[in-house]
Parts: sequence; C-alpha cells; structure tokens
Amino acid sequence: MAKARGIRVLSFVAAVVVFSAGCRAANIEGTVVVKRQLTRMRVTETLPLYQRGTVVAVKPDEPGDRLSLERSRVLVYLEGRAKEPVLPVTAVLEQENRRFVQETIVIPVGSSVQFPNRDKIFHNVFSLSKAKAFDLGNYPKGSSRTVVFNEPGVVFVNCHLHPNMVATVVVAPNQWYAKAAGDGHFALHDVPPGSYTLVAWHKATGSVRRRIDVVEGRDMNLEILIPFAEEGASEEKHGASPGMRAAR
Repeated sequence: MAKARGIRVLSFVAAVVVFSAGCRAANIEGTVVVKRQLTRMRVTETLPLYQRGTVVAVKPDEPGDRLSLERSRVLVYLEGRAKEPVLPVTAVLEQENRRFVQETIVIPVGSSVQFPNRDKIFHNVFSLSKAKAFDLGNYPKGSSRTVVFNEPGVVFVNCHLHPNMVATVVVAPNQWYAKAAGDGHFALHDVPPGSYTLVAWHKATGSVRRRIDVVEGRDMNLEILIPFAEEGASEEKHGASPGMRAAR
C-alpha cells in the first residue's frame, strides 16, 4: 500500500463493532512517532515582572523522558462526516504556579472549557485566535470562567498578566478525537464507514494530514511520524486554523 508522508497504514483487521445505522463501524488505532525533542523546556522565570507583589514561583518542567512528553502533546482527530450529532463535554484548564496545568487539550465542537485560578494572584485568560477570540478579564484565586467553543479549529490561550503562560485548545469537528499517550498510542473508536481526513497536530510542527477510507467492519492500525520543519512539515501560525498546509 502506498505510504503518505508522515502516516503509514500498517494493517487492517476485522472489527466487531456494530454501527447503529446497520453498518459495522471500525476502530482506528495507531502510534505517534517522534524522533527528537521539539519543545524547549520551561524553567523558573526570573524576570523582574514576577518579583512584584505576591510571589508565586513558576513551576519548571519536570525532568524525564522528553520524547514521551512530546508524544503526549500530539492531538489526533478526524475531519469529515459532520452529520452525526456531537456530544459536548466540559474540560478544565487550570492556572497554577503561573502556568496552565495542561499545555494542550482536545475537545469536540460545542464543548466548554473551565479556566479556574488556583494561584493567590490574579490571572487574565484570553485568546486572539480566529476560531475563538475571548478575554476573561482579571479574576482572583478560587474564581473560574467558562468559554464555549462553537467552531472547530486551533485556539491559542494566553494570560495578559503573565506572558509565559501558554496553552492550546484544539476543537475537533466531531466526536472522533484523542490525545496521544506517552508511548504514542491513540485510538478512535466506532468510526462509521466513509472517507475522512486524519489530522495529527503538534504545536511545534503544525498538522500532519492524510485522507483515509474507513471500510465497514475493518479496523485500521496507523503509524504517524511527526515531521520537523526542515523536513517540510506544515507550520501553523498563532491563531491559524488547523491544516493550513498538508504534509507531503
């Protein structure tokens, strides 16, 4: 079978999942492969800005397997087949130790994200992204704000008061989405037969995209190589929608 850049189809196996419309759905599983570190480690901020008022130390990145961390930053979802109703979820993106506790989250369109402040200082969460622009204003410890994301796309989130704070909310267009585990494994369950675009997104490289055909009753096993800029990976600028350029 022909190999597209970044994503290889490894195998098909029989599926036993029954789709409600009478067709047998399929599962898509796979492994994300990252060959080197893509993201710089964050260390404790020493700028004078953080020495004013109440002192809250910026928590540095934990030491450990850097490639495992990079794999866990990859978000996978499908585009296409928008007729099925999407069940919204409520996610939480906490602010603690002057950083967002999760760097990246993925949610289906129509879902909401809560932004609770766990620090003893004010935060002001905002985004200028095309998919969802908002400004939650200043709010203290113990308070929270909620944002509903009604359009699919990539939403970059920052704090007006603390420029080191960065997070990303990827809004998938349907219910088939996943965040890769540290070992790179991901799974999309009960996918109806049809043609889709599989998207794998990492902040440092943008989107790897590939058309796939889900066949009734056949599971898929994929390997996704997250490419680097010098290898021709697509790059997404701040506030851009996913998939601006397809991987070759």
